[in-house]
Amino acid sequence: MSSSPAISVTPIRVADLVAEGELMPVYVHVIDHPEGRVLVDTGLTELHPAVADMDPRLHPLSDQDFDLGSVDMVVNTHLHFDHCGGNHHFAGKPIYVQRRELDDARNQEDYTIPEWVDPPGVTYVPVDGEHELLPGIRLLPAPGHTAGSQIVVIDAGGVPTVIAGDTAVWFGELDNPGTEGQHLIRSLNPGAVWLSHTHTPWKPGSTEQA
Repeated sequence: MSSSPAISVTPIRVADLVAEGELMPVYVHVIDHPEGRVLVDTGLTELHPAVADMDPRLHPLSDQDFDLGSVDMVVNTHLHFDHCGGNHHFAGKPIYVQRRELDDARNQEDYTIPEWVDPPGVTYVPVDGEHELLPGIRLLPAPGHTAGSQIVVIDAGGVPTVIAGDTAVWFGELDNPGTEGQHLIRSLNPGAVWLSHTHTPWKPGSTEQA
């Protein structure tokens, strides 16, 4: 667990995928803030022919000891299938996503699984650029993995913590940044960066754990 004063981040493993022969975990992240509970990404909750080749093994939030009703708002770092597949559980709750990302997910072919982006009752709050979600929590556009990707920056006056989605998929992409989003993360001088597909957060000088 990583925390700033009165703000905590908890990773929850919701699935495993097979990518290039390796088992890759899928994590979502819960931010507990004095003014509300934020869920960053929602994983995937069902199988779909489009991703059968990745042999998904699901552990959705709805099957875990987690109160879906306790979530006040959702942030999608981007709208690939393994980040928005649980959005349907949060119909009626605000879901924050960069406007560019929402447009691309709705209009580009083979971008994601469309019915997972727009299930009944889901309400998006399109964001244009930087946005303060709650005091000490900002959304920042971080192009690279997708043009509309965003990161969540938790900064309560100390060293920032970042929830990066797939802005970096593995630690080496932060050790040697190549995209605009990766350079942005490093420029923030974070103490910890939570990624969606690693078990532990990246930290300056850290080594990825299998």
